Amino acid sequence: MNPVLLDTTGLIAVWDVADQWHDDAEPVFLNLVKSGGSILTTTLILYECGNAAARRPYRTTVDDLRTWLALKGWLIEPTASELDAAWADYRAASAGAAGIVDQVSFQVMRRLGISEAFTNDKHFQAAGFTVLF
Repeated sequence: MNPVLLDTTGLIAVWDVADQWHDDAEPVFLNLVKSGGSILTTTLILYECGNAAARRPYRTTVDDLRTWLALKGWLIEPTASELDAAWADYRAASAGAAGIVDQVSFQVMRRLGISEAFTNDKHFQAAGFTVLF
């Protein structure tokens, strides 16, 4: 199985049973974990998740995921050149005017040869990636 990038939208949808995308996201996520393939994310995505979960019951789940991904070597720190390129794309409003964290994700995905993202965020599609729900 090819590596998949975990995006904030997908992770929050899995953790928050009241999220509008929960029913779509949960079976896809469980299949990803069950498959044993590489599921990666960036430190910036986990920062977003941490902020979103700060006052939620799944707060510790975010840190548990961070620890697990770090142990597997699947927690990716963007490079300085990726950050610079992402800011240039952000300024240019590329990929449907995606936010800066998404722009960084696109740079990391290109570097690592990742074509699929665990999200339904249209910006990933606009950047040429496949979304999984």
